[in-house]
Amino acid sequence: MLKNLFRTWGQGDRASAVRDTLAGLSLACMNIPQVLGYARIAGMPAVTGLYTVLLPLVAFAGFGSSRHLVVAADSATAAIFSSALARMAPPGSAHYMALVSMVALLSAGFLLVARLFRLGFLADFLSRTVLVGFMAGVGLQVAIAMTYDMLGLHSTAHNPFVQCLDLLKNLPHLVPLTAALSCGMCLFLYAGEKLAPHKPLALVLVVGSIFASWALGLEARGVAVVGPLSGGLPSLHFPQVGWNDILSLLPVATSCVFVIIAQSAATSRIYAYEFQENTDEDKDILGLSAANAVAALSGTFTVNGSPTQTAMAVQAGARSQRAQLVFACVTLGVLLFLTAPLRYLPRCVLGAIVFNVAMGMIDLRALWRIRQESPGEFGLALITAATVVGIGVEQGILVAIALSLFRHVRHSYEPHTMVLQEDAHTKLLEASLVKAGVETEPGLIVYRFCADLFYANCNRFAEDLRLLISTAPMPVRCVVVDASAITDIDYSAACLLRTVLQELQARSVLVAFGRVNPFLRADMERHRITEVLGEGNIYAQLHTAVAAARSHAACEAA
Repeated sequence: MLKNLFRTWGQGDRASAVRDTLAGLSLACMNIPQVLGYARIAGMPAVTGLYTVLLPLVAFAGFGSSRHLVVAADSATAAIFSSALARMAPPGSAHYMALVSMVALLSAGFLLVARLFRLGFLADFLSRTVLVGFMAGVGLQVAIAMTYDMLGLHSTAHNPFVQCLDLLKNLPHLVPLTAALSCGMCLFLYAGEKLAPHKPLALVLVVGSIFASWALGLEARGVAVVGPLSGGLPSLHFPQVGWNDILSLLPVATSCVFVIIAQSAATSRIYAYEFQENTDEDKDILGLSAANAVAALSGTFTVNGSPTQTAMAVQAGARSQRAQLVFACVTLGVLLFLTAPLRYLPRCVLGAIVFNVAMGMIDLRALWRIRQESPGEFGLALITAATVVGIGVEQGILVAIALSLFRHVRHSYEPHTMVLQEDAHTKLLEASLVKAGVETEPGLIVYRFCADLFYANCNRFAEDLRLLISTAPMPVRCVVVDASAITDIDYSAACLLRTVLQELQARSVLVAFGRVNPFLRADMERHRITEVLGEGNIYAQLHTAVAAARSHAACEAA
């Protein structure tokens, strides 16, 4: 780890070192207020938000591979465990804090197992479509929760729909000054994003509101503040949690791990592509495991690769983890010398900052692009978002994975199938849809099946061949299967395929396979399809298979 840290700090020339240092300072200015807000989402003391950008940042820089990923507090994982743990202990209590740290430790353990078994590929099971829907649902859920802080209200409900109903009931009891401050903060942030998108506006809000709270005595006027913060370094300790509680935390940690792997991998890939760099997902998982382990031992909560903070780092000019190390150093200075002023920070300010971040997670442009390009996938994104808001974040993760897999299976279950026909102008074989009465030429059908053959779609293969043969204008003497898209045949599909081949042979129809790749050839031999089909009817090229079929059809016609 130390060797990797020294290499990270010493890489590049002096100009890049200055650039990364300035980027790290800017990143700290923009993100320290945000991590305080993330601690609010997590139901933890505000100072624990600072802990997430201290040792975890250093741990990932020492073990991870991505040059850009910022591993820190994240609203998605904070929402996952806070919604579940609030039912087990009062937020902010000693027991609750121990449970939160144990979730981080369990997440670290699961991530280490994922690294040992090279499970970085799991990130591929969350499609971009459902990930956009998931993030939109989380953003909406967090925004609803933060509305209470912004209005000076309190809610014990966890379901967003119930929170909305309670909000309507409690609106007459809002604190006018708190609501006015929140509205002003939101307008300031919105205008600032349009006019000065790269400026540390959140820092300006925090500093200005701290000074105003202290000078004007906002707490005495009914505005809730963060309150006293314990400064100094975090104390390293193992979270004390009973065995029964650990068992109850396993599903929560599992949900966090899926989000961590998927979100971190997606974020690191985006910037690796942008800067034409290589990234090792399994090594990043090890870095995330180390970051969560030190987060647990330092008394804070689960950390994740943050898309928003990573984007901020890149926009600020960061090109290596050196910027993140500078960010950690600034955080150390705040913990040692500047926690006293933070006690005056109004909660509504944090609520407004987090509300702004949450609304930014709802990527309306991406949703609109999905709707324009793929209405079906747009529906999947909305279902994922609705599940997160209506049922819960953990269930939203599972639904997101299930929908991603369902979409893939659906395409395999209903593959495109075509008949190749000769084009009148080019004289080449062109694809047309399978329907009754279609043939390639008199006595010959060239059929393309655009998916692997497995138990769920093999009936489609058999039904298409039977339809084409029974409705052909002329008696069919040969069928050539274009197998270019088939790389695998399972046992169920092999049994049906042997039956279909024997059925066609009984009707004196020759069947040949063209464009057979080595993987399909191995499956055909293992499942005894070669034995039924005949060794001479398997071809590596389609044109040779078609030529042989035409020759056979001509002989039969003669």
